[in-house]
Amino acid sequence: MKIRKYNIFDTVLDIILIIAISLLFYLSKDIQTSKIVYIPNGSINKIISYLEIRNFEVSKIDSYLIRFFGIPQSGWINIGKTKISKADFLYKITHSKAPLVSIELIPGETKQIFFEELSKKLNLNQTKLEKYYSALTNIKDGVILPNTYEVPMGISERHLITYLVKSSLHQHKILSNKIFGTFNKKKWFKYIVIASIVQKEAASVKEMPIISSVIHNRLKKGMKLQMDGSLKYGYYSHKQITPKRIKEDDSEYNTYKIKGLPKDPVCSVSLNAIKAAIFPAKDDYLYFVKGKNNKQLFSNSYKKHLYNIRMLQNETIK
Repeated sequence: MKIRKYNIFDTVLDIILIIAISLLFYLSKDIQTSKIVYIPNGSINKIISYLEIRNFEVSKIDSYLIRFFGIPQSGWINIGKTKISKADFLYKITHSKAPLVSIELIPGETKQIFFEELSKKLNLNQTKLEKYYSALTNIKDGVILPNTYEVPMGISERHLITYLVKSSLHQHKILSNKIFGTFNKKKWFKYIVIASIVQKEAASVKEMPIISSVIHNRLKKGMKLQMDGSLKYGYYSHKQITPKRIKEDDSEYNTYKIKGLPKDPVCSVSLNAIKAAIFPAKDDYLYFVKGKNNKQLFSNSYKKHLYNIRMLQNETIK
């Protein structure tokens, strides 16, 4: 019987062939993904870890394989499908940047109006936007900070809301830590409630600390706030406040009826409104009424407040 001579070269080739076949099989396997994927800045290992934590079907081996496809792009990546081969997925995150569209949340706008605009501009389901928002936070409004956001066309409701809420909460924490040295969610969002009323009432940034002082002064004295701005929540963002509305609205936002602050903010708030809520002007004002050019007339007594109202009425008649 003829014995085959051992050849180490043949053995190495066999090993290489086995590895190659295994890799081809690994890369051809289908994985589940979302059509749009967000990739953070950072090293390849950091990106793979980020995806792995978010339940994408990737592993440490992909940290090495991805180098054959290129360098991962940061930002929004257009995968295009929810089921794709591992090879195509790795190729996409290195080559397929998604086209972006700008969405703007202006200070003072309510979440409901903002979601209506999002659903129209991005062709999304508003009910789903609300559902995913409620799943992430029990704070009804004021969480998403006003800004111009660059988001990809084709993004899902869940991914969009996750991005908006989590990035905003991160900014809330940064601001709180910068001002207070810590982040106490309950305490912080009490200030956001005040800031949201300031945002609705102020005609200018200059007025914000003064309006904030009126809120703080009335709260200290146990007075009802009795402010129209608190009633401009949700659907009523741009609605005129009437005596009929004040009488019929039994919500937590009607500060003509409830004592203290509403439980939740009424709208998105700017940094200036937040600063005003935390650092009110040092005065004893308790009342204000809108005068010429939307400027408020402030007073520290009801008698002076009535005088300001009569003066404005007389000027209107003239």
